[in-house]
Amino acid sequence: MKPDKVLAMIGMAARAGNVASGEFSTEQAVKKGKACLVVTASDASENTKKHFSDMCSYRQIPYFEYAQKEQLGNWIGKEYRASLAVTDQNLAKEVIRRFKELEQLNHGGN
Repeated sequence: MKPDKVLAMIGMAARAGNVASGEFSTEQAVKKGKACLVVTASDASENTKKHFSDMCSYRQIPYFEYAQKEQLGNWIGKEYRASLAVTDQNLAKEVIRRFKELEQLNHGGN
C-alpha cells in the first residue's frame, strides 16, 4: 500500500500540536479564526459535512472531505474523528498542496 501523503502531513501537523479534532474543537477553531484548513471524513454524516462546508465557505477557509473517520483519527493518534482543523498556516498550505497533487493524479492522468 502506497503511503498517503495527505494523511502523513495531517499527522505531522498533529504531532506539532497544530490540529484541532472532533466536531466541537473543529468548530471552535473555525469560529475563533484559528483554522487554516478543515477536513471532514468522507463517511461523516451529511449533516456534519454540510455544516462544516457552509461554515468554511462563509469564512473562506479551505475545506476538503477525505478518508474515513477511522483513518483520520489514526493518523492524528486518536481512535476516530469525523472532522479536524489544521491551525498552522504553513502546514495547512502543505496539506492543501498534497490534496491538489492527489486531485491531479485522479483527474489529470499521470
